[in-house]
Amino acid sequence: MSAQGSAGNVIAAICSFFIPGLGQLVQGRVLSAILWFAAACIAFVITWLLTVSLLPFGWFVVSIFACINAAMYRR
Repeated sequence: MSAQGSAGNVIAAICSFFIPGLGQLVQGRVLSAILWFAAACIAFVITWLLTVSLLPFGWFVVSIFACINAAMYRR
């Protein structure tokens, strides 16, 4: 059983920082992983279109929230 701040959650948070949803997948939360990845892709496209590809920061913003979500997960 892993609690907040455990090694498993830290690893999951690091994974989610690079690819949103990967940390949730490591924790065994498949639906949450799919939703975080889809949100990151949508945010990337929206910010890419709005900034005319100068600064598509949507992926980064969602990855931060996915990272926090993975780190604070309790079973």
